[in-house]
Amino acid sequence: MKGKMSRKDKLFLYSLLPFGGIILALFILLFKTLAENSLPIFLREGIHFILSNEWKPSETNPSLEYYGILSPIVGTIYTSLIALIIALPLSIALTIFINEFLPYNVKDLFINLVEIMAGLPTVIYGLWGAFVLAPILRDYVMLPIHRYLWFIPFFSCNPLSPLTIFTAGVILAIMITPFITSIIREAYENIPLTYREAILSLGATSYEYVKIMLSMIKPAVIAAILLGFGRAAGETIAVSMTIGNSFSLTTCLFAPGYTISSLIANQFGNAGFYHYMMNALYGAGLILLLVGVVLNTIGLYVLGRWRKQFEEF
Repeated sequence: MKGKMSRKDKLFLYSLLPFGGIILALFILLFKTLAENSLPIFLREGIHFILSNEWKPSETNPSLEYYGILSPIVGTIYTSLIALIIALPLSIALTIFINEFLPYNVKDLFINLVEIMAGLPTVIYGLWGAFVLAPILRDYVMLPIHRYLWFIPFFSCNPLSPLTIFTAGVILAIMITPFITSIIREAYENIPLTYREAILSLGATSYEYVKIMLSMIKPAVIAAILLGFGRAAGETIAVSMTIGNSFSLTTCLFAPGYTISSLIANQFGNAGFYHYMMNALYGAGLILLLVGVVLNTIGLYVLGRWRKQFEEF
């Protein structure tokens, strides 16, 4: 808020400070809890906790326990990248369709529908993905791709089960498309009217007009990519139900796998029976938190700078 604030504004600001402090305190407490509980596994395994792919729990002898989470880390990257590759063009196309071609009287209805999809419980996506989408993907997408492109490492394995890394990536794409669309659409709508009028006055075609408009929101698109990746990496329930939950380290997208969030969700219930497993899961959670904080911070910074640039115009 610019300029000198009135007394009422100052009182309003001071009344909000405790709530901001609560959020900050909760984040610090969350980070402290994860760091403290994951410290034993980092001291025991060192860098091998991240670089190895052995998950060997032992109920009777803690010295035989060994935990490495390379496979879930690779699975998280794979599924998030698949989701972005599918969701980004969908989101850009949806933004153009809503803003340039939809009639005004149905535009809000369509936007509300996208917002509702973004707010649906993830377990609904998981159920639909596991029992409806996964068999369709295996029969009509994965099997034909494997049959003709088996020599490419990404498609080299036969999809014996419909629950694979690829299936989880597609489900994530469907889940993050409304989120990315909201960011890109907001940026697209905020382009000043003078820019739009200048482009149209030059006699640009619809294709040229949209191309120039999209070039003006590149920073917002980059921010949407980073925020979307962070959102996809943190999804849990839907991924757990569609990825197959296997500790296999493979480059093939049609094999079952794990993500960090699905590993925590699946193993946490039994972790109390082992000496170091709980620490290992806290360590995986800490890595996921740090990745999310870095991606979201960079994304929000890029988005903030882009907004400031147009506000100053």
